[in-house]
Amino acid sequence: MTILEKKQMSEEDIKLYYITPAIQKGWKEHITMETKITDGRINIRGNIVARSKPKFADYILYLNDGKPIAVVEAKDNNHTVSHGLQQAMTYAKMMDLPFAYSSNGDAFYEHDFLTGKERKIALDNFPTQEEMIARYYHELNNGNGISDEEKKIILQPYYSSQNTYPPRYYQRNAVNRTVEAIARGQQRLLLVMATGTGKTYTAFQIVYRLLRADLKKRILYLADRNILVDQSILQDFAPLEKTIYKVDFSDKDCLRKIASHEVNFALYHQMVGQNDEEHFKQIPSEYFDLIIVDECHRGSAKEDSNWRKVLEYFSSATQIGMTATPKESEKVSNIDYFGDPVYTYSLKQGIEDGFLAPFKVINITTNIGDGWRPYQGQLDIFGNEIEDRIYNNRDYDYNIILQDRIDEVAKEITEYLKSTDRMQKTIVFCASEEHAERMRIALINHNSDMVKENSDYCVRITGSDVYGKAKLDYFISVSSLYPVIATTSELLSTGADCKMTRLIVLDKTIESMTTFKQIIGRGTRIREKDGKTHFIVMDFRNVTRLFTDPDWDGPIEQDEGFSPSRGSESKIGIGKMIREKPKIYHVDPPIVDKNGCQVKVINKTVSVYDINGKLLRQEDIIDYTRTNIKGEYASLSDFILKWKTSDKKKLIEESFLAMGIDLKALKVDQGMDDVDDFDFICHLAYGKKPLTRKERANNVKKKDFFSKYSADAQEVLNILLDKYMNQGITEVEDIKVLSLTDFANFGKPSRIVKLFGGKIQYEAAIKELEEKIYELEVV
Repeated sequence: MTILEKKQMSEEDIKLYYITPAIQKGWKEHITMETKITDGRINIRGNIVARSKPKFADYILYLNDGKPIAVVEAKDNNHTVSHGLQQAMTYAKMMDLPFAYSSNGDAFYEHDFLTGKERKIALDNFPTQEEMIARYYHELNNGNGISDEEKKIILQPYYSSQNTYPPRYYQRNAVNRTVEAIARGQQRLLLVMATGTGKTYTAFQIVYRLLRADLKKRILYLADRNILVDQSILQDFAPLEKTIYKVDFSDKDCLRKIASHEVNFALYHQMVGQNDEEHFKQIPSEYFDLIIVDECHRGSAKEDSNWRKVLEYFSSATQIGMTATPKESEKVSNIDYFGDPVYTYSLKQGIEDGFLAPFKVINITTNIGDGWRPYQGQLDIFGNEIEDRIYNNRDYDYNIILQDRIDEVAKEITEYLKSTDRMQKTIVFCASEEHAERMRIALINHNSDMVKENSDYCVRITGSDVYGKAKLDYFISVSSLYPVIATTSELLSTGADCKMTRLIVLDKTIESMTTFKQIIGRGTRIREKDGKTHFIVMDFRNVTRLFTDPDWDGPIEQDEGFSPSRGSESKIGIGKMIREKPKIYHVDPPIVDKNGCQVKVINKTVSVYDINGKLLRQEDIIDYTRTNIKGEYASLSDFILKWKTSDKKKLIEESFLAMGIDLKALKVDQGMDDVDDFDFICHLAYGKKPLTRKERANNVKKKDFFSKYSADAQEVLNILLDKYMNQGITEVEDIKVLSLTDFANFGKPSRIVKLFGGKIQYEAAIKELEEKIYELEVV
């Protein structure tokens, strides 16, 4: 092979003839090619949702079935040997790999993350599997090597089966860092993983590997909600079902069952008891050797909580805290107890990688958003005088109830559902359980047609609502259609695995960044096969201002003012925002009917944020479309000229898709799906009166255009005109239309075009038909 011939080879050829043989010389197994690392970010542009390209690694080399050790990036021979090294290093850092390589088929270039050194390696001298593993073991811990315990856990594979997906790269990072830190003797560990990224699955793989490596034998999994325990046992921990017991101290045989199972799941309050009986002390304090604390941002983070007693009693056990939102304030700190996170995978990174759903925000302003004041001596519906002061969004449904405001919010939610999909799972976060009930009633009355079909269309799901709580499993189920809308206060803000939630409505005051992140996390799961690629946040209280707070997806660090003895919550964020709930001034707040206060929506903005929580744009889809059309076609005459000279109108349709505009979907949204694309564009961008396709088709039929063709050819043109009237011009342009059953009486397409004298003459007739369709310009 000459140098010139090698230069003319594609990257795939270089891999096939040079790089792959060189690697396989010393790697007979534990090697994968074209391995997908990420799914590719989902982008929202206009009314189009599309994925970016996933990240693929050309080669990944593994120490064993579960632990990757190196990545190799290939380039064609027109690049230098080290040209792909930066890309390989990027992938290696993402996946926690010690070695990165690049090659152009002449040689390899290596970056060693353990030593910080780089070197060039001859093509025939690529490190063998044995050599690389030996180097890895030797160079760990600054060249001090590793213990037998560490090696034992490194060699322990992940659990795998036909029903279990292999760990994503970040889950593998989290598992590897955790189990290897435990093997080194670390006793307190914190894992920070965004909602929807599989914390429980990660916990399962940690437990499985530690059990199988005999590093841990008696495990306690702690949570503060029953649903978290049940979900974990039935789903991610299902492979260990025979070794799992759900702790129940009311069972007289409880202690024996705890002793006979490797993994015990328990609720904090069951461990403590209703009257602080401290049931957990029936178990020897050194019994458990591993405790996993789910959602550790809540009560377990408080030093003086009863729940902390459980952790401190079993202090000899290794303890892993897992959370999406570390709690950091002047009196509460996860880091103070568990230490700095051993691994962090943020919402930002999850959206960037395409594992989490992006979102749009619809901010809705009412005429009383900035304030409402009762007139002098105004009475509520009970005949009590309303306190004379200015009420605002922090008061509504807390200190005063405005019935028309609740109705207007319900109306706005309903209008959005009607314009998109009335069966999309929706969570409405309300100020209180009572507010959630009022909202449920209002939503039912606005959606009575849907409620008539199924009475569970809208259900209140709150802590005290027995009926609603019984419907929770159905609401979060992917296969269950009902309930569609859940009104809630606190119950669904965290923990509940709401995979299909596509609309989150904020109608409560939220000042806690932890709570805000948890609520946003209810929508971040992707179910692409089920049509869930992104979600909408509808905000009636300007809660989404928290996206601009530095704490939104910022670095995890301990609050400088942390002191366990302090009694106040932290004052952090924009303008020293106080993290507290609205003050409640009334035991029984006044209720004002529609006659006492009429509420109207006065403004809506649609915002798209980037992965840093920075505002990309505020848009109205119509304004967005109009702006992009005028950016492409400066004037009406420019557009008409482009339309007339375009051989295929489908190309124009595709150019709009590239701008993020789906004309078909937009026409349906605007109730104009019977209008020609041409007219719709002219109407939307240039304010011209549109004609329907039927009107244009009838105008053509009035002309003496068909008479010059034979009777059969005329009938073909009439069928094509009907096709245009029903489906649009792109249907007429494609010659494949002649294969449809509508034309079966005329024979095959080749016979049909002969009715016009041949293919060229047929295409000319279609061109003339299009000219006649658009001859009458928009008025």
